[in-house]
Amino acid sequence: MVRRRVAAGVAVVIVIVIVLLINGCLKSQAKQSLKDYNKNVSQLALASDTQVSRPLFTALAGAGGKSALDVEVQIDQLRIQAQNLASRAKNLSVPGDMVAAQRNLLLAMNLRVEGMTKIAALVPTALGGQGTQASTKIAGDNEMFLASDVLFSQRIVPLIKQVLTSNGIQGLSTSSSRSLPNLGWLDPATTLARITGKGANATQNTAVTGNHGSALKGVSVGTNTLAPEPTLNHITGGSSPTFTVMVENSGESPETNVKVDITVTAAGKQFNASHVINNTEPGKTVNVEIPVAGVPLGPASKIQVNIEGVPGENDLEKNKNTYLAIFSQ
Repeated sequence: MVRRRVAAGVAVVIVIVIVLLINGCLKSQAKQSLKDYNKNVSQLALASDTQVSRPLFTALAGAGGKSALDVEVQIDQLRIQAQNLASRAKNLSVPGDMVAAQRNLLLAMNLRVEGMTKIAALVPTALGGQGTQASTKIAGDNEMFLASDVLFSQRIVPLIKQVLTSNGIQGLSTSSSRSLPNLGWLDPATTLARITGKGANATQNTAVTGNHGSALKGVSVGTNTLAPEPTLNHITGGSSPTFTVMVENSGESPETNVKVDITVTAAGKQFNASHVINNTEPGKTVNVEIPVAGVPLGPASKIQVNIEGVPGENDLEKNKNTYLAIFSQ
């Protein structure tokens, strides 16, 4: 009887060990599938930017010096590439926790395909005798690219990071994607000038005269106005703070497409966000709200805020500042 009981006990232990091993393997496989999905999405984001979006707007900006047929063929080839990337996204192996991110990814990729399809059909008209009408439609279609960029920055990347963090996966970066180079492509007159090569805004090499520039006047989170380093700021409200950045037009002329960048460095990782201001007026200040998702709670963080230079701006020191902070719930 003693031997039987000992044997039964050993059998139970063996079963428990086997169960634990199987469970450990399943958890390891689940984590690896999340890592693989993050890597695949990051690769798609990079490919979309480098193989589709940048060549597209480069082709549009130089369309005035080429035949309409050549430009249409070039854009249609890029559309096929965009369709291939959308198909790759559709065929990804999607872990259950990544369903929401995948849904937004497919929407973003399909918006880009649809935008390119419509633009390819309008380019011959834009280079022909109905440029104004066609450029208005192209500028409207470019909103699809902007919408896809918003999906990447505000839904796809934050959702992936949230799932990775909740599953104890740290140290992985998730690439975002930006297909629309700047907001000037949403303005019909600017779009027409860039496509046809005619007009003051047709190229970025137009001479800029006068005093131009921006200045960073302050940064706050909620009711907390941040003090620059070496002061250590204590910020409550959780891991997804919204920074309010005060941007002053310190020049003598109105400015367009003024970009504000925020980088939060904490626990060995960087969290980036940005916002483009459509217009600023001389001597006036604009408050820009920029959310940053996934900031770790507890460790000391470095916050770098920078207003990118506008054409003709020489002094960029006033455009940036660095802040130290600890984020808490």
